Amino acid sequence: MILKQKYFIDIHKGITPLVIILLISYFNAWNNIEAVVYLALHGSYGILWVTKSYLFPDRQWEQNTPVWYGIGIWLFLSLYWISPYIISSGVHFIPFYIEESINIIFIGLCIILYIFGVFLHFTSDMQKYIYLKINPGHLITDHMFARSRNTNYLGELCIYLGFTLLAKDYLPLIGLSIIIVFVWIPNMIKKDKSLSRYSEFSDYKKKSKSFFPFIF
Repeated sequence: MILKQKYFIDIHKGITPLVIILLISYFNAWNNIEAVVYLALHGSYGILWVTKSYLFPDRQWEQNTPVWYGIGIWLFLSLYWISPYIISSGVHFIPFYIEESINIIFIGLCIILYIFGVFLHFTSDMQKYIYLKINPGHLITDHMFARSRNTNYLGELCIYLGFTLLAKDYLPLIGLSIIIVFVWIPNMIKKDKSLSRYSEFSDYKKKSKSFFPFIF
């Protein structure tokens, strides 16, 4: 059976709020501020992703894929569920410590990181969708993509760090790193190879960075 990649991704993202609610309920963690904030952040992101996929879908995820590959996508995406398990259950694997006196500030910084991530990710995806719809076959080199060729991935990094750090454990960060190394970076390399067919790409590449503006 062949299905679009987006179906596997959208369903996984869409049920994430329900998974988090089930975890919090099972471990009776509704009085845990990190758990509730995590639900608000990761849960809202799942809903936003599905909405985005419907209103301005990414062509990359429109590709057909066999079911076995879709299952692989699910397994990779399920690494993101490590954090809500840790937060809800209180079971840590490789914990790091945050002083109780600054814990509220730490949570606030995580929320700010998530908000900036949502802006970068969804704004850049919207620009890409509208631009390619109006000017198909043209290279995008301005606005959200002027300094970073993958602003959407930069936004996703901020989003996932925003709620992954709430677990105060290195294991979900390792999971995120695995996804970055085996999914994001290959996609960014693939994108550069695809964009190299444009004559102006060489100049654009000199003026921009692959991921972090002015850095990398």
